[in-house]
Amino acid sequence: MLGPASIESPHPAAQPMRRQRTVVPVLGLTLLGLAVLSLGLGRVSIPPGTVLAVLVAQIWEIPADWTPAVEQIVVHVRLPRILAAMLVGAALAAAGAAYQTLFRNPIVAPDVLGVSAGAGFGASLAVTLNLGAWAIQAGAFAMGLCAVGLVFAVGQAINRHSLIVLVLVGVVIAAFFQALISVLKIIADPVDVLPAITFWLLGGLNRVTSADLPLVAMLIGLALSVLYALRWQVNVMSVGSEEARMLGVDVGAIRLALILSATLMSAAAVSIAGIVGWVGLVVPHIARLLVGSSFERLLPVSALTGALFLLLVDNLSRGATTMEIPLGITASVIGAPLFLLLLLRTKAGWS
Repeated sequence: MLGPASIESPHPAAQPMRRQRTVVPVLGLTLLGLAVLSLGLGRVSIPPGTVLAVLVAQIWEIPADWTPAVEQIVVHVRLPRILAAMLVGAALAAAGAAYQTLFRNPIVAPDVLGVSAGAGFGASLAVTLNLGAWAIQAGAFAMGLCAVGLVFAVGQAINRHSLIVLVLVGVVIAAFFQALISVLKIIADPVDVLPAITFWLLGGLNRVTSADLPLVAMLIGLALSVLYALRWQVNVMSVGSEEARMLGVDVGAIRLALILSATLMSAAAVSIAGIVGWVGLVVPHIARLLVGSSFERLLPVSALTGALFLLLVDNLSRGATTMEIPLGITASVIGAPLFLLLLLRTKAGWS
């Protein structure tokens, strides 16, 4: 017979869902607030009220009590960068959550299959050939996809069902592309070309313009939609491949769709931001602490937390000193100790 305590106690599975209903709106509102504050940060400080008024004026006609220079700074200089930071952070964090769930490994990151190394080689090659900014982004995107495609093809040829083989091949292919990047650095002009390659590889959003955002946003949105549509199958696969097959899940097709989607958004993010580490490794761990490991809750919370995290990192990169610090360096300085703190917090689960 059930006692009063057991009647009143909610079902354990309902607790993470209730938490998600609170976490997602809080993260969303925090992200919007930080974005408004970020638009006012810089050498020219702009109050949040003025920032909001300038943004509203892009949609409705309102009396302007600001100078054209302020509107130029907010709309054409800072807004593309802020939007890019949120897109890149969301993409890398969501890709990290997908890879960690797929490989059932908490130390897997979006570059595990060589997408960052491939993108770095594509961008470095375009810089070496003195091609334009669009060609650099296209080269990074294309070579990132090619690297993962090569990893998947070789992995399938060795053992089509083994995720461990896929990871090992990814390590080898990434090392190969890193070696090619080193070759390009050796032969590059040390005055003009080598610094450009180095700064691109260190990551940054100072190159982003409003023209870069629509295509990248479309690719990341498409990949996120596919991942969210497959959330139930991914949850089943996280238990184990054999169990998933017994429950009727096409493991091969879902795995391929998951890898393609995570790779697509990672390549799109790297193509405009350069190589930015730690986001896809650290943020999914933070999201798990907030809502648990179920993929349908983990994915949106990871994306929102990643956008918030990278926006904070970018604000520090451009505002901590008089000279802008490359985004990849700031992300590593913050991400590495943060990951250690997360490991210390969850050490009981690593034994």
